[in-house]
Amino acid sequence: MDEEVLSQILKAASDPTRRQLLTTLVQQGATRVTDLARHHDMSLNGISKHIKVLEAAGLVKRRTLGREHLIEADLGVLKNVEAWFGGLKSIWELRLDALESVINEEE
Repeated sequence: MDEEVLSQILKAASDPTRRQLLTTLVQQGATRVTDLARHHDMSLNGISKHIKVLEAAGLVKRRTLGREHLIEADLGVLKNVEAWFGGLKSIWELRLDALESVINEEE
């Protein structure tokens, strides 16, 4: 697992506005930048900054049709987060199994 990619994803998702943007994009599909700005009551400059962070993390992708920029969610990179959490879960499962063995030996 690429630690830098994981860090970018977690950093991008740490901001409530970016999480709201992702939710909107997942629910509505590809959306124009201007519509996202209007929906979230933000300036184009403000929304563009959030989109750039999400793009850098690989959570969204941009398509350009003429002068329109469409942004859409691309959640494939979340496999990195799932793998990391899965590893944490595995560690806890091993510890709980070891504890269970100790308890069973004492009985």
